Amino acid sequence: MKITLIAGARPNFMKIAPIIRAIDNAKNSGSNIDYRLVHTGQHYDKAMSGSFFEQLNIPEPHVNLECGGGTQAEQTAAIMVAFEKELIANPCDFVLVVGDVTSTMACAIVAKKLHTKVAHVEGGIRSWDIEMPEEINRLVTDSITDLFFTTSETANNNLRNAGFSEDKIKFVGNTMIDTLLFHDKDLIAPSLWHSEELKEKDYYVMTLHRPSNVDHAEQMRNIFEVIEKSLSASKVIFPVHPRTRKNMELFGIKPNNVIMADPMSYFEFNFLVKHAKGVVTDSGGITEETTVMGVPCITMRNSTERPETCEIGTNELVGTKPEDLAKALDKLQSGNWKTGAIPPMWDGKTAERIVEEFKGL
Repeated sequence: MKITLIAGARPNFMKIAPIIRAIDNAKNSGSNIDYRLVHTGQHYDKAMSGSFFEQLNIPEPHVNLECGGGTQAEQTAAIMVAFEKELIANPCDFVLVVGDVTSTMACAIVAKKLHTKVAHVEGGIRSWDIEMPEEINRLVTDSITDLFFTTSETANNNLRNAGFSEDKIKFVGNTMIDTLLFHDKDLIAPSLWHSEELKEKDYYVMTLHRPSNVDHAEQMRNIFEVIEKSLSASKVIFPVHPRTRKNMELFGIKPNNVIMADPMSYFEFNFLVKHAKGVVTDSGGITEETTVMGVPCITMRNSTERPETCEIGTNELVGTKPEDLAKALDKLQSGNWKTGAIPPMWDGKTAERIVEEFKGL
């Protein structure tokens, strides 16, 4: 069996890495299974992507489609045109897509139009916020998927409710957690751990990048006022997304107790998260990692596609109102945060289960 693996953005690499490892192990054990790794080039930064490939032991992609930049429509079109040529030249039994980025949707559409089966890792997750580009990508991808690899019972039920048959739904767990657990021993302190004299559970980590939080001067200013007031006695480490940094400079926002840093490698960032007192974020993936690490997490969004991190894990969805962020920070600092638990099947063995499903075909 030949599987084409699609990766286009930073989170994809974390989800693909354990699948590559599991396929290699199965192949070395005599199974008739192989893969071709296609990097669409949707996101590429030498400093970030280079370290990801090296740290996560991801081999050089068989091809890079180099489809970075442009509007959503331009990028979708560029990926579809390039991947169509790639798939015609290198046919396979399954195209495996992960997550919810533009590359996921674009390559799934191309595969189906070329009569190639599609497998979707993280199929069935929903935020129910149609204004999110990622939600559109999920809906379109799932509508043409042949085999769903799911992370939770919530995702399973979303697919059942949409009319998909049980034999298409494979509850396998979370490959992002495979990567986290596999590399737990490899996490390393960034240089600022020493230069800022950080101590275990004595600082906070913050990430913000969604338009609802960073594209409006008043909203962003109010968020940082809450951070400064509520966490005045603590250091807050803020690896800054390029868009966020640009807007902070445009709006003239210079928070006092926030230590701004460049985007970090996977090992460095997760070291900081693991040892933090808490995390403030508007990311989805980070809420999964904090849940497994047992680190309190405050998510500044009105919806989440990962409700298990709230229902089972350490995450709380507080919305985008700064006053609600203040209440959550007070609760966290008072020691009243929930303990949380790890969702079923988030055990580091998801990729092996995925490969076993393919072998069973």
